[in-house]
Amino acid sequence: MWKPNQQNSPSQTPSEPARPAAPATPSYEPAARTSTTTAQPASAEQATIGKSLVIKGEVTGSESLYIDGKVEGSINLQGNRVTVGRNGQVAANITAREIVVLGKVRGNVTASDRVDIRSEGSLTGDVTAQRISIEDGAFFKGGIDIRKPGSESRQPVNSGASVNSEAGKPVPVQV
Repeated sequence: MWKPNQQNSPSQTPSEPARPAAPATPSYEPAARTSTTTAQPASAEQATIGKSLVIKGEVTGSESLYIDGKVEGSINLQGNRVTVGRNGQVAANITAREIVVLGKVRGNVTASDRVDIRSEGSLTGDVTAQRISIEDGAFFKGGIDIRKPGSESRQPVNSGASVNSEAGKPVPVQV
C-alpha cells in the first residue's frame, strides 16, 4: 500500500508535493507533518513578513503574524500573536494578545496576555501586559505596566523593574 503512493508521487511531485502525503493515514506520517507545523503558534493561520520585505504604515488583521523583515508604523492584531523573528526590525507600536521578541523592536507594546523578550531580542519602549518574561541576555529599555485581568488601573514601574503581583512591590529585573 505504501509503494503505490511512492510510485505516484514522482509524477505529481512538481505540481503537488504536499497533497499526496496529507491523505496518507499511517500513524507515523501525520506525526511527522504535525511536528513541523508545531514550531508555529497554536493558531491555524499565521501571516509572515519575509526578510526582504519592508512595510511602512498600519498593519491590522485577525491572524497571527511572524515578522522577519522591517515594519515601520503600527501593528494592531488584538487577540493574536505577533512574533518578531531574529532578522525582524520593527519601529512601531504593537498591540496584540501575545508578543514574542527575538529581533529588534523600537516602540511601545501592549499585550492583553503576555510579552516575551527572548535572549537574542531587543525591546526599547514601554510594555503593558498581564505577564512579562525577559530572558538572560535580552536587551530591554523602558517602563513596565503590569495589568491584572479585567482591571483598568495602571501601576507604572520604572525601567529595570517589574511588579511582583503577590506583594505589589518592585522587584529588580536582571537584563
